[in-house]
Amino acid sequence: MAATLPVTAPVVTARKGGPLRAVSSFLYRRSTLYLLLLLTPPLLWFGVVYLGSLLALLSQSFYTFDDFTMGVTPDFTLANYKALFTDAANYDIVLRTLGMAACVSIASAILAFPIAYYMARYATGWRKGFFYVAVMLPMWASYIVKVYSWTVILAKGGIVYWMIGKLGLTHALEAVLALPVVGGNSLSTSNLGRFLVFTYIWLPFMILPIQASIERIPANLLQASADLGARPQQTFRTVILPLAIPGVVAGSIFTFSLTLGDFIIPQLVGPSGLFIGTMVYTMQGSIGNIPMAAAFTVVPVVIIGVYLAIAKRLGAFDAL
Repeated sequence: MAATLPVTAPVVTARKGGPLRAVSSFLYRRSTLYLLLLLTPPLLWFGVVYLGSLLALLSQSFYTFDDFTMGVTPDFTLANYKALFTDAANYDIVLRTLGMAACVSIASAILAFPIAYYMARYATGWRKGFFYVAVMLPMWASYIVKVYSWTVILAKGGIVYWMIGKLGLTHALEAVLALPVVGGNSLSTSNLGRFLVFTYIWLPFMILPIQASIERIPANLLQASADLGARPQQTFRTVILPLAIPGVVAGSIFTFSLTLGDFIIPQLVGPSGLFIGTMVYTMQGSIGNIPMAAAFTVVPVVIIGVYLAIAKRLGAFDAL
């Protein structure tokens, strides 16, 4: 009888984890390095793409443009910025844009506050959902389509003129359009019409921050105001409005900055006066004067930077 050899089981060396587990443990013990690796990609994008483009824009604003050869040379000059404030036409463009941006922001706040207040304090259930959809639905439509639609709505023979005629206010409208600053041949070629389109387009950006800030107001403050004998008007003036100001400022960041840099609405609606956006488009696209276009672009960047610093002190970022 042949002897049977004992069967020996193969020796298995179990690894405790693998390379991924080792790396995970290494990073777990070094939280600072882990956080740095997580933040490196977005910081690189922010530093290279965003800040890099702004620095390139700033540097090009000091370049020289030759009117004879229509060429740009990297020769340092302050002539572009000097032309912004010494040339009456350029100075008028900056003031015109700032004035429109301020008027649109104020009008948007006046129109948005009652809607936002009702959404925050009275609308419940499906009504609140309906208001959210109604406010955000225009934002889903194409921007270009909305602007072109308004050119038809405000034109002579459009629905606005038809409605004003039915109300017997045609002479009043003609009197308004005869005013030197706001008027024009028709609503679609007047600053008033341009103002209406700007306000309509950016109004949702004002409603939502105000609504969010009003919802954050504690209900016990309103109850305490009522218990102390304050009337609803006093409660609104002394409690609700001051606490909702950050939301108004937050909304104005959008309405002011978007109006300041827009170049499509000024081209399609209103008189022929240039805005900063249209001036940049003309200088860069039609003339090729990139240094002057860059100088004009720096203006809203500086204005918005100062405005954001003021808004931060007013607590506007808490309402976003």
